[in-house]
Amino acid sequence: MLHVITGLNVGGAEGMLYKLLAGLGEGGFYSAVVSLTDVGKVGLKIRELGIEVQALGLKRTVPNPLGLIRLAKTIRKQRPNVIQSWMYHADLAAGLAAKLAGGHPVIWNIRNSNLDPETKKLTQVTARLCARLSSSLPTKIICCSEASKREHIALGYTAETMQVIPNGFDTAEFRPDEENKLKIRKELEVDRDVSLIGLVARYDPQKDFFNYISAAKLLQNTGRKVMFVMAGERVEWGNQELSELIRKNGIKQNVRLLGNRDDIQSITCAFDIATSSSKCNEGFSNTVGEAMSCGVPCVVTDVGDSKYIVGETGIVVPPGDSTALACAWKKLIDEGDEGRRKRGQNARQRIVANFNIASVVEQYKSVYTESVEHVRT
Repeated sequence: MLHVITGLNVGGAEGMLYKLLAGLGEGGFYSAVVSLTDVGKVGLKIRELGIEVQALGLKRTVPNPLGLIRLAKTIRKQRPNVIQSWMYHADLAAGLAAKLAGGHPVIWNIRNSNLDPETKKLTQVTARLCARLSSSLPTKIICCSEASKREHIALGYTAETMQVIPNGFDTAEFRPDEENKLKIRKELEVDRDVSLIGLVARYDPQKDFFNYISAAKLLQNTGRKVMFVMAGERVEWGNQELSELIRKNGIKQNVRLLGNRDDIQSITCAFDIATSSSKCNEGFSNTVGEAMSCGVPCVVTDVGDSKYIVGETGIVVPPGDSTALACAWKKLIDEGDEGRRKRGQNARQRIVANFNIASVVEQYKSVYTESVEHVRT
């Protein structure tokens, strides 16, 4: 297996690749990874699994035909049975490079639910070009969500080769943990009667921090004892745009910004309520699944497959509706510890039953095996 991915810094696709590789290692699959850009934090973790990781060092803003040639040379050297690519740029590059290298089965992996107008122009052009080539370059297209499949068929992707395989979660790692919960609360200097409402996401327009912070102001004005905890790339006080938004809404005293953290499991366990406030592009939210696996009830916007993920265990609100978001938080707070505990138990059971990483890895194995057998016949 040769996995080709746009980059290996912290993100949903990158995290899913890591979990998949860890699971494949136990099933007799030999894997190697090529990043079009850099190795990143996730790439270093993958190397710790004993898997080769190569970075081509390409720039994200400028397409480079030489990179395609280098990738084709890597494919010739590796001689993989199957190539699995991740995200639009890698999908296009892997599909073209495989042709240059003499022809190898290529499986694309689509991670977005849709293309928002605010998505970078190069990404939009790449996705639409992939749609035109989807009948000739990949042998299979894996989507991480039903919403992703539906939206990309509408964009022009070939429906016949599409298959949905959801994200999977390590329910042994992400589990309820009272000790970690108390540790994080102590770090944040938050009393036990204060409700922690968490958001784990990179600072990006599609994650809609404006919606989250606007809702936080509304909830704060109800007099509930709350603390809003945010973690992720650029989610820090040094981000002037974010810190100014918090200040203007008058909630700074009730906010904790944690930035990038390596102990997301511990932080997630500490939440009383987890949130996804995204307005677009959310295929299958990893942070929602992780929170549910930790026994934390979720309030999510109806984007991608978030509604399907939470089922009856949480609350779904329209994207961009800060009033609805604040009301949903208020409802869960007013249900009390016992009400949230029951929701959290049901949430974890839902993840264990439907989205545990072991079953997801088996689905990927089946696709890879079928691809190899198809080539042999």
